[in-house]
Formats: sequence, C-alpha cells, structure tokens
Amino acid sequence: MSALPSDALDQLFANARTYNGFSAEAIPESTLRRLYDLMKWGPTSMNCQPARLVFVTTPESKAKLAPALSPGNRDKTLAAPLTVIIATDSRFHEFLPTMFPAYDAQAMFVANAELAASTAFRNGSLQGAYLILAARALGLGCGPMSGFDADKLNAAFFPDGRWRVNFLCNLGIGDPTSLHPRGPRLAFEEACRIV
Repeated sequence: MSALPSDALDQLFANARTYNGFSAEAIPESTLRRLYDLMKWGPTSMNCQPARLVFVTTPESKAKLAPALSPGNRDKTLAAPLTVIIATDSRFHEFLPTMFPAYDAQAMFVANAELAASTAFRNGSLQGAYLILAARALGLGCGPMSGFDADKLNAAFFPDGRWRVNFLCNLGIGDPTSLHPRGPRLAFEEACRIV
C-alpha cells in the first residue's frame, strides 16, 4: 500500500473545513449510496458496524428534525440539502453471526448491556468519522455537530428505542463564504507521547 498523494490528503484533512452553509444543489441518492459503500469498509471491533444512518432530505423530515435542534444549528440545518442522523443500533450484535462468524461474540453483548452500549457508541462514532472522510473524498462539504436535544430527536425518529442518535452532519456542496476562520490545532508535543 502506498501513501495517498498530497492533494488527496489535503482534501481529506489539511484543507478540509467544517461548512456552515451549502449550495441548494440536491445530493442524489446514487451519491448517498456511494457514500455508504465507502464508509462501511472502515474498521470496527469484531466488524460490529453499529452505526445507522438516516438521510433527512425532505421538508417534512426537516420539520420533524427542527424542534430538536439548538437555536445556533436550526437555520443552517434547515437550509442544508441534507442532514445525516448518525445513530447507533442498540441491538447491533444480532448481526454478528453474519458479520463476525469467527466465534459467538453475540452472546457476550446479550449478557452485558453496558459492554454493548459502550461498544455501539465507540464504534458508531468511528463510523461517523468514516462517513465524514468518505463525504470529503466524494467532494462533499460536511458540517458535523452536536447541539441538539437527543431525547426529542430520538422520540421523533426512533420511538421504538432501538436506534439512538449519536451526532448530526449536514452534507452538500459547501459554500466557502460560510466558513469561519480556521481554529488552531495542538502541536504534536502537546497532544502526543511516544513511550
């Protein structure tokens, strides 16, 4: 395996930004399918794949989402072409006999709800990050965010309680005029140790 060229690394990381506004251009379903087909290959422990995605695209679905959004996120989210609800499946382990046939890992999660919840959250968060990188790789702008009432959102979209929201991400063709000045990053010496 060889390193990606610098322009690809710039698109994914060095020059990538968090967008607060997007063009009105709709994102076709074929792009969303391609996005998922890329992100699903990111590693998760025991190939558990607990992330579940809801692509909120219609005015009716946006209206359902709006009451859960914090005031600072409401306008930009309602104006975005789509918002992805990145959720986790509390019963992800039901798929393990197929996804991870090496041994019966399902039993360990059925017997330990705390382990199942922490595994779902950790690996679902990883998958949300893979979604952002896949979207950037496809030329989409991303606006990941917290800033919502999880209980309201879960009640509106996941009333049976099986899926639970982790975070949201607006997607579309990013509007460069919506960018805030780029914040600094910690230096290697501040964030890392070699032991």
